[in-house]
Amino acid sequence: MLKLRLLTWDVKDTLLRLRIPLGESYAAEARAHGLQVEAEALNQAFRQAYKAQGQHFPNYGLDRGLSSKQWWLDVVMETFRLSGVREDKVLLPIAEKLYYDYCSKRNWELLPGASETLQQCQQLGIRMAVISNFDRRLSEILAQCDIQKHFDFVWSSENLGFAKPDKRIFLEALRISKVPPPLAAHVGDSYMNDYRAPREVGMHSFLIKTAGQPASWETEVPQEHILPSLTCLPSLIEKG
Repeated sequence: MLKLRLLTWDVKDTLLRLRIPLGESYAAEARAHGLQVEAEALNQAFRQAYKAQGQHFPNYGLDRGLSSKQWWLDVVMETFRLSGVREDKVLLPIAEKLYYDYCSKRNWELLPGASETLQQCQQLGIRMAVISNFDRRLSEILAQCDIQKHFDFVWSSENLGFAKPDKRIFLEALRISKVPPPLAAHVGDSYMNDYRAPREVGMHSFLIKTAGQPASWETEVPQEHILPSLTCLPSLIEKG
């Protein structure tokens, strides 16, 4: 049984996931503005636009003077341009609407077992927090999904100014919590960001595996560090 005083969590695809595929919600908003764009084309274009934006402006371009909102507006508009939409006067209202829609509960849902697992971990008396590569909307999303109440603090990479796998994000959480690394663990779905990075500062870590999705890191991670579901976690830990 692993003794812990602090348990930190990633959010997207760990505790929350999109309720419907991104391309479908983008296509629906386009239709509301009189445009017809295929959802799959938008999915592919988004991946391209998001990757390029992240490479040119890491962590929402904070060190280049961008705001996270402008960063996202640029991604959304470029997604539509890559899908063949050229009406820029229509793109900004679509991007604005989608930016605020993705702060709403209707676009997010809890992963199976998330609420139950958080409650059980809290009942164990272990302090919990969020450490996520996310923007300033994170706290509002967690509140709307009724899980912010479980966390002592919620840190997004925008708030802190640096993103996982930067070790400073974990070191700062340990410092604020006054918890030594061997009594802390992190849970997430990214091998580099959520498994390797916390271990490099002496923390424990677990990776959640989404059913039906093969994970490239499985051969690199001991089986006891892989969670087939969130509900497996409480039986592995206790308050230290």
